[in-house]
Amino acid sequence: MEQFATEEQQVEAIKKFMKDNGAAIVIGAVLGLGGLWGWRYYSDTQRVAKEEASAAYQAAVQAIEADGNTEKLDNFIAQTENTGYATIGGLVAAQQAVNAGDLDLAKMRLSEVQSTTADPHLATMAGIRLARVQIELGEVSDALNTLSALNDNAFAAKISEVKGDAYVAQEKFDDARLAYSQALEKAAGNVLLEMKLDNLPALASN
Repeated sequence: MEQFATEEQQVEAIKKFMKDNGAAIVIGAVLGLGGLWGWRYYSDTQRVAKEEASAAYQAAVQAIEADGNTEKLDNFIAQTENTGYATIGGLVAAQQAVNAGDLDLAKMRLSEVQSTTADPHLATMAGIRLARVQIELGEVSDALNTLSALNDNAFAAKISEVKGDAYVAQEKFDDARLAYSQALEKAAGNVLLEMKLDNLPALASN
């Protein structure tokens, strides 16, 4: 670093530096503060949007619980397309369709969620539920294809379990036994799985 003999030389050096670089420093400071303000504005906007979406979601769900009217939920899903709230709304709509016995609508809802959500865990959850609906519709081969495309380790036990259910529907009991056993390896102590596995000999003998 350059050394200055006197205070006057230091002052003159600072003045020269500011003359040569002052504009850039001021612009940089303004941009920095502007970026900070812009980030805060963006964050506040995002927070408000999330709060509004949350309120709309609650209203839609309450409307369904009150009178079974799904119109508000349909509107909510359309308005929040490609967001986490739309994904949750789609899962709720699918469950409502199952409860109403409209399995074709449930299949459509779950397919939409699986293909549009950016969250891999929610996509897997939708895929598992889709496979269950496909089994109920008798589309067992489609269900197995749906499950085979899932590779989320967090849901490995559930994927294997539903595969077992699909094989039972096809009366492929050896394949079902293997699938249930694999599920139990990942979910030891699951009473329902143990019951399904123990019930296979009775199913096979019918």
